[in-house]
Formats: sequence, structure tokens, C-alpha cells
Amino acid sequence: MATPKKRTGKASQATRRANWRGSIPATTTCPNCKAIIPTHTVCPECGYYKDGFASIKKEQPVEETKTEEVKTEEPKKTKKPRAKKAESAPETETKAESEEE
Repeated sequence: MATPKKRTGKASQATRRANWRGSIPATTTCPNCKAIIPTHTVCPECGYYKDGFASIKKEQPVEETKTEEVKTEEPKKTKKPRAKKAESAPETETKAESEEE
């Protein structure tokens, strides 16, 4: 692959990149629910396209789904306590106490 002999200046970069601009996508309003949608697409709000419904959208209340999720949660399982290892520190304290007496 060829490598450039000299660095490209800022003005040259800017003029070359000037034509790389994005365009705003064309939008229209849904004739059924008046939502703004991209042209030639099914309405994501109601499912309407041209002369009829292309897909059926079911309306689900948001509040009911949240309450059902809370009810279906299972209680957390508790871990069984592990058996503690015998510590040598209490034994030394009892020996020290018995020697002092």
C-alpha cells in the first residue's frame, strides 16, 4: 500500500469532508393515530399501514405488569451456617486465667 509523502493540511481535509454530511430522514404522520413516523413504514404506535392494519398492537397497562412481577418473586434462599473451626485463642485465655489464680 502506498504511503503519503507529506501530511495533508487542515484546509484540504475540511474541503474533502465538507460533502460528507448526514441528511434528515423523511417523516410523515400516521393517518390513524397522528404519530410522527418514517415514510413507508408500519406505525409503531398503532400498527397501521396505508389502507389497513398490518399488525395488531395489544395495549397493556404498565401498572398491572409491575404489580404482577412483584407478586411472582420467590423468597430468597438462606444459606446454611457453616461449622466454625475451633479457635486456639479462647483456650489460651482460659489457661492464662487458671495460671493467675
